[in-house]
Amino acid sequence: MPRPRSNLSGHLASLQDYFVLNRVIPSLTELGKLWGIAGRAWTHRIVIRLKEDGFLEEAAGKRLKPGARFFERTIADTVRAGMPQPANDSGRDVMAIDLYLIDKPSETELFHVRGDSMIDAGIHEGDFVVVEKTRSAMPGDVVLAFVDGEFTLKTLARDKKGFFLEAANPAYSPIRPEQDLEIHGVMVGLFRKTVAPRIGHTRPRR
Repeated sequence: MPRPRSNLSGHLASLQDYFVLNRVIPSLTELGKLWGIAGRAWTHRIVIRLKEDGFLEEAAGKRLKPGARFFERTIADTVRAGMPQPANDSGRDVMAIDLYLIDKPSETELFHVRGDSMIDAGIHEGDFVVVEKTRSAMPGDVVLAFVDGEFTLKTLARDKKGFFLEAANPAYSPIRPEQDLEIHGVMVGLFRKTVAPRIGHTRPRR
């Protein structure tokens, strides 16, 4: 079957936008409308191409679902935080953010940060931290710990008195367990959204 002479990346981008808003891959008829294609056969060819390239897969009932590459994002370039640099469009790579942040899906959880006790470590209120579950950690690790009956996110530290938890904000005192200090997991990443959703691009309620 000849490959569609079409803007495949543009079709994929519009489909990704549709999925963010609706959380579903539309039918062939709806895809044709989304892409502005009149012929069902041509729409089907584009879908086949997206499946061959790993962007789409078949779900139960022959519905379509996102494939392993659906959430890949282009790494446009390395950008300096100092002086401006010339743009470079050559040799672009791609990455899936989920695969970059998470090494062990079955052992990884997300936690929504409340409070400012870790702000000097770059962890702000409203951030999501990626925590890999483990019972062991090293001093200097940012850990999610269960201490004296409460969960908290702090840096694990140790001195002559033993292990304790240290905030990254001078307004907060170190936490020394009166009874138990149990490590639930180690923070391996974090993410935040820096702008509010634009009008017309808000996610519908489910």
